[in-house]
Amino acid sequence: MEKKLLTQIKNEWRSNLWLATELLLVSVVMWYVTDYLYTRLATYLEPRGFDIEHCYLIEMGELTNKSADYIADKTGEQTSADVQELAERIRRRPEVEAVSLSQNSYPYNGSNSTASVEYDTLRSPGWTIRRLVSPDFVRVFRYRGAQGETSEQLAEMLSRDEFLASNNLYQKYNIPMTSLVGKGFYIFGDTTRTVRLGAALQDVRYHDFAQARSSFCMLYNLLDLDRRSPGWVHTSSELCVRVKADQDRDFIARLKADSEKQLRVGNVYISEVRSFADIRRNFEQNNINNLRNYLMGMGFLMLNIFLGLLGTFWFRTQQRRGEIALHKVMGATSLSVFSRLLSEGMLLLTLVTIPALIIDYNLARLELNSWRNDTTLEPDRLLLCAGISFVLIALMIAIGIGIPARKAMKVQPAEALHDE
Repeated sequence: MEKKLLTQIKNEWRSNLWLATELLLVSVVMWYVTDYLYTRLATYLEPRGFDIEHCYLIEMGELTNKSADYIADKTGEQTSADVQELAERIRRRPEVEAVSLSQNSYPYNGSNSTASVEYDTLRSPGWTIRRLVSPDFVRVFRYRGAQGETSEQLAEMLSRDEFLASNNLYQKYNIPMTSLVGKGFYIFGDTTRTVRLGAALQDVRYHDFAQARSSFCMLYNLLDLDRRSPGWVHTSSELCVRVKADQDRDFIARLKADSEKQLRVGNVYISEVRSFADIRRNFEQNNINNLRNYLMGMGFLMLNIFLGLLGTFWFRTQQRRGEIALHKVMGATSLSVFSRLLSEGMLLLTLVTIPALIIDYNLARLELNSWRNDTTLEPDRLLLCAGISFVLIALMIAIGIGIPARKAMKVQPAEALHDE
């Protein structure tokens, strides 16, 4: 069977050459599209390292002297104490699970600060995110340790004035932070004192379309800084809340209803409450729009590829009605005729797959496709995307051959031969 097919393809080399060229071009384009979709989807599905479900951001404000309730002569230390008292009152509410104060730290926060983390000759990357947080921050967003530490254990470490760091912080040295737990580090560029690393964190992603391997962070106790140098806690601090799973309903409305009577401390009041679902949606809107536009463009391209291949094989099969009739006159069954036509298309696709893989490899080596894991050329990814492309094109070929072949085989052989 295979020998007959190869002989037939060789005898019809002129028409098959154009078809093979089309299949080669389509294979490369389909691989490029599949590679882009794979990298975006694989990155999006990576563990985030945090959980924002049932979480809310409370924004605070401070009364001015134009308000009748304004208390004059409040010092920075008193305002800091008022902010912490407000957090404590919210923590005592029955529907609340955990409350934290932080600075440039919550997920999907476009305002960042960086920090240096040094041990011996090891230096953290320059874009290491500094997260100054109260201990309960890791409970609010359910951070986990790389060695299985719970968020409660991590909170205890922060309360002991130890710091936490993502496990990938020294990945350029191929040294996991788990191997340095318990060691003393210089942080914030201060070489006069060392701070003990309490635990390495499971890598925390910066956002949904950033890989964990390119997101670096360290956490330190904000309240410890405020005790040593008052002024770190103020009304611009981030007040984040996790409510119990069954208490999401109307939480914002209930909190605002109590804000004037129970939740105003000194000049400090609650100005706004937002869910992290909304914060995430707003933060990722631009990325989502770009991805949607790209998907629409690729969808249109794939539709054209499908229609092109469908038309090519449909026309090719229609032209061979006489050949199909002749096979049936010679006693061939409909299934055997269809198998022969389909095998011819699949054999052509298989023959062009090898040069298509060579082209794909060189495009990836020249860094013309999508980046992932700090590279564009990964053998397993290359073969996976090429395999997916092969299957998609094979399906297009099967449809392009199957529909007209089925119609052709319903025609009586004598009628088909008469038409020829």
